[in-house]
Amino acid sequence: MTEFLQQLINGVAWGSIYALIALGYTMVYGVLRLINFAHGDVYMVGAMAGFYLTRWLGWGGQADSLHFILILLASMLICGLLGFIIERAAYRPLRNRSKLTALITAIGVSLLLENGGQVIFGADPKFFPTLIENKPIFQSGGLIITNIQLIIIVVSLVLMTALQYVIFQTKTGRAMRAVSFSHDASRLMGIDIDAVISWTFVVGSMLAAAAGILVGLSNPKIEPLMGLLPGLKAFVAAVLGGVGNIPGAVLGALILGISETMVSGYLSSTYRDAIAFVLLVVILLFKPAGLLGKAVPEKV
Repeated sequence: MTEFLQQLINGVAWGSIYALIALGYTMVYGVLRLINFAHGDVYMVGAMAGFYLTRWLGWGGQADSLHFILILLASMLICGLLGFIIERAAYRPLRNRSKLTALITAIGVSLLLENGGQVIFGADPKFFPTLIENKPIFQSGGLIITNIQLIIIVVSLVLMTALQYVIFQTKTGRAMRAVSFSHDASRLMGIDIDAVISWTFVVGSMLAAAAGILVGLSNPKIEPLMGLLPGLKAFVAAVLGGVGNIPGAVLGALILGISETMVSGYLSSTYRDAIAFVLLVVILLFKPAGLLGKAVPEKV
């Protein structure tokens, strides 16, 4: 039972990180019907931004919660700007083209960020500085809960709650929901479609940056290709919960994170990455719309 609880806590922590990335996928899909495959690489840029900001400010090796908060916010702002540039330069000019064109462009932007990251940051792995010292805050038998796990869960909950508030309680959020329902109707109501889509990219990219910083705390090894696999897994989580559905993305991410840690703990870490794609195949076979998604008929 102790091992089960330990794996459950580990899974919730990793699932919280997946959720922050998956929310970006599902938000962009909701307003644009586009799978932004470059989103996982924005998560990488967030981690790298945190690494270089910490070095530039001379905070490396200094465990300080204020430094952590400042680095987190700064990285989110940098990636928010990156998300705006990606949408404005790569996706907006192709908005009236075919879905296949947009999909190929998304893959191209992803490759640009990955290879550009290797040129700018170097291909060698880097080790994220210790902004928060990792130490246990609860220990009973074999069960250990660390402060890093608690920080990951709390920060993720705060950001997801803030996102929920923005979407359902603000004018911008109402505009986002209107655009996700119909571009034409939103335009007739006077909503600036371009501004709403840009804002969606900005918010999603900021959440991905937060995930990058949180991963840097728990798994300090970062490198330019670190966003490839987590990005794919977050996409699987979004599909699992129902792509375009925000609570579904969170649910899918938690299921994926817990499944991975359970497989690692009870079977073998060899199968850790495979479980995500097994879940994807199963959900596409039995519930293609996702756990919380709804099948939407398309005109042909």
